Amino acid sequence: MYDLIVIGAGAAGMTSALYALRNSKKVLVLESESLGGQIATSPRLENFPSIKAISGEQFADNLFEQITALGCEVEIEKAVGIEKLADKTFVIKTEFNEYKAKSVIIASGVKHKHLRTKSNRDDLVGKGVYYCAICDGAFYKGREVVVIGDANTALQYSLLLSSYCKKVYVYTLFDKFFGDSMLIKALRSKENIEVRPNTSVIDFIGEDELKAIEYKDKDGNIITHEIPAVFVAIGQIPDNKAFANLVDLDENGYIISDESCKTKTEGLFVAGDCRTKAIRQVATAVADGAIASTNASIYLESLEN
Repeated sequence: MYDLIVIGAGAAGMTSALYALRNSKKVLVLESESLGGQIATSPRLENFPSIKAISGEQFADNLFEQITALGCEVEIEKAVGIEKLADKTFVIKTEFNEYKAKSVIIASGVKHKHLRTKSNRDDLVGKGVYYCAICDGAFYKGREVVVIGDANTALQYSLLLSSYCKKVYVYTLFDKFFGDSMLIKALRSKENIEVRPNTSVIDFIGEDELKAIEYKDKDGNIITHEIPAVFVAIGQIPDNKAFANLVDLDENGYIISDESCKTKTEGLFVAGDCRTKAIRQVATAVADGAIASTNASIYLESLEN
């Protein structure tokens, strides 16, 4: 029996584990894929307080070493369901095992929707193809870049990149944006942003790094655009259906919770990008982890009294 099981070993999940361990709790972290979550794929992290620059992988490794040094147990298993028993304990089912805990924090994160191209060039992610302009845009200061997308994230990425890139090309599938009017107005006012509507990006080109993109215009012509970097902003996908019996999900599949990181089920908490929130960054994920874990510890103490 664990005091706390954390589902997800990203920044939010490992911070949750850290705070619980420092409160002398017995903790298990379950991770379905690779340690570190989204940040582990970033070549460089430069917007975390007190750290001038660090690779996302090293940042994740440091967190992992920190929690394991404190006795955290980690299993690479995907959680496929949670049940709360009559005695208030939780049973977490994975693809291979079942684990019991007095409390649970869901920190399963989200994944960026990847652009499917005819060559399936996922090998260029981090090598010219990116899914976070905030994380990686500054590496292309003074150069030309492309943003793919037509909603708020794409608009925000374009405006951010235009502040230090020579030129930003925005490729949209339709002839309009689907974001806030103020963002659209701001984008239209930027002289170094060029919108290319009614375009469909069909391939990424390059050997060890991106060299160009191939797209189809509204007339069906196939065109090659040489460019060093592409920022894809076509949405994010949470994966919370397995927990829907104990939490409320919004229309996009995010777990509904306020800043307390509590869910509708007592003893079950949520942290990080998988919950409803306005800003999804490493700093906010870490903050969620601290809040969720502190509230979980308070809940655990209430069980003992």
